[in-house]
Amino acid sequence: MATALSAQQTAKPKPEDTEVWTPVPPIVTPGATDAAPPSDAIVLFDGKNQDEWVSAQDKTPAKWVVADGILTVSKAPGVGNIETKRKFKNYQLHIEFRIPANIAGSGQARGNSGVFLASTGPGDDGYELQVLDSYNNTTYVNGQGASIYKQSAPLVNPARKPGEWESYDVVWTAPTFNADGTVKTPAYVTAFFNGVLVQNHFELKGETLYIGKPFYKKYDSASIKLQAHGDKSEPLSFRNIWARELP
Repeated sequence: MATALSAQQTAKPKPEDTEVWTPVPPIVTPGATDAAPPSDAIVLFDGKNQDEWVSAQDKTPAKWVVADGILTVSKAPGVGNIETKRKFKNYQLHIEFRIPANIAGSGQARGNSGVFLASTGPGDDGYELQVLDSYNNTTYVNGQGASIYKQSAPLVNPARKPGEWESYDVVWTAPTFNADGTVKTPAYVTAFFNGVLVQNHFELKGETLYIGKPFYKKYDSASIKLQAHGDKSEPLSFRNIWARELP
């Protein structure tokens, strides 16, 4: 028995260890959405430029592609993720995205991106709200679109077909920490996907990890990051991004 337990304790963790495949969120049909920024919004992308964004790697100006009022992930070598110049604590976020109509691949390789609700520094992804084609695309449920990646599957699946614009509306409550770095209050997220509630004041277990169990690291305020996942298919696009700081 002791030998078997020792083997379990020293076994190298795998991504599959934290994948959940059932129960599968039921599919619902979303209604139309119209989300012009409110008067007190901080407009992060208005269709004209990337002035509010920098490279997540080196903080140089963002180098994604802006055309026809749309921000598209760059596939150029070395460009990578982008994040907001501004740091946020608690906020409301609206963001619209489009999976390409001719998307190829399956599972996690189909339209993968992410909205990192608090990108806490180089080498730390922070806390990810998953972006993925979830229209007739099977994957682990805590990794499908609108999941809190590897932590919470969405309550339902209101995904639209690839090629159609979709939206996330998010309320982010940042974690707070004691002086010694221990968690005083955890992070919470409420999220609507195409106007449908998919995360209901979910209490996060820590930062997003691809392999292993999540845990918290102390921070105060952080950027919002958009992911260039590196899929071989056509890149995702974003538009109409705004945030409201909350007390």
